[in-house]
Amino acid sequence: MAQLISYFIRDFLQGLIDEVGGDLLIDIMPMAFYVENYLTSLGINLSSISKIFLDFGLSLIVLKFLKKGFDTYVLWTDGDPDAEPVLLVTGFFKAMAVALSIPILYGWLIDIINDLTNQVLNVTKLTQSNDLQSIVTNIATGDIFFAIAMLVFFLIYAFLYIQFIMKGLEILILRVGFPVACSGLMDAEQGVFKGYVQVLLQAALTVMVQVILAKISLVLILGRHIFFGIAAALLAAKTPRLLERFLITGGGGGSVMNTAYSTARLVQMIRKK
Repeated sequence: MAQLISYFIRDFLQGLIDEVGGDLLIDIMPMAFYVENYLTSLGINLSSISKIFLDFGLSLIVLKFLKKGFDTYVLWTDGDPDAEPVLLVTGFFKAMAVALSIPILYGWLIDIINDLTNQVLNVTKLTQSNDLQSIVTNIATGDIFFAIAMLVFFLIYAFLYIQFIMKGLEILILRVGFPVACSGLMDAEQGVFKGYVQVLLQAALTVMVQVILAKISLVLILGRHIFFGIAAALLAAKTPRLLERFLITGGGGGSVMNTAYSTARLVQMIRKK
């Protein structure tokens, strides 16, 4: 009976590996950071969407510049009319420059993330072969505990693979909407732009940490350190929730996080009274 279950698990995992590929980590970072390339290969072309939102973002920046200038220096209903107009003009050109240079700036960010990831993997000697096929082949010859443990590990790994795809789509949405967020650069506290950059940075660093932890878990599993391997894989799956505690901070005075915190403090004070 145990041998039959082991064969069943082996066949199931073989189908899983055939679906996602023999090495789940080879194309993970390119897929997460440039998911549109993979969508294009599936017949979904998203290149035109980025241009649409770029044009919309530039139009919004121009419109906001004209509105702020009119409200401040003509109607005197917004900002300080005694302030130098050069500040508003500087913010306008800064917003335009950042919006137009997003592809270049994003490419530099991804190059830094990739280089940092490769350096960490090289230093920790995690660049060895990730031969998942050898694990599946050995399942039928092992005991039932090893087969079930590998089933749990591969299910976590499959969930992690789906997380990478979701993170890639999330980063794509952030990249497409970045020109719109650049309009916040004309505000004194950078408006939505500051929080937007923090979310994008958190997403990129999440991918990096997840890849490293996934590598660690795979090396541990290949070395038959089953519990440590599963623990590392589980931690990789929980990385987004872990990092958001430190990388997502409140923006200006009107941010949602600050509002929620102030509301909570107010409730506490009322209860004490």
